[in-house]
Amino acid sequence: MVRENRPLVGILMGSKSDAETMFETEKLLKGYKIPYEINVLSAHRNPDKVRQYAKSASKRGLKILICGAGMSAALAGVVSSFTDLPVIGVPIYTTALKGVDSLLSTMQMPSGVPVATMAIGKSGAKNAAIFAARILKTI
Repeated sequence: MVRENRPLVGILMGSKSDAETMFETEKLLKGYKIPYEINVLSAHRNPDKVRQYAKSASKRGLKILICGAGMSAALAGVVSSFTDLPVIGVPIYTTALKGVDSLLSTMQMPSGVPVATMAIGKSGAKNAAIFAARILKTI
């Protein structure tokens, strides 16, 4: 779903339940007047769609991808493995481990699969938008 014309930032979330957190990213990008698009794509439930999205992102004009996911939180790493765009990971708060599972899954990437990892939850979602805006100022 496209929120503005010619999006520069792609926001992905692993499930609809992540929307409350990722809305914080949307609000700030909207305030900065940075065009974005948002999609729900799971690295586990729709791996082919995630691969297609990541591989086509640059050709479609996207400059940065922000991925919010909880629990095993593979989304940001999977996306990063298929693109050369900057990927920002937002670990989603989970009730079982308070988001620590999401944090570790998002930040523990092997060499060659970079993910800039933000804080757990809404603070991280806000910081992802701020970080994206700062990256866009430099390119």
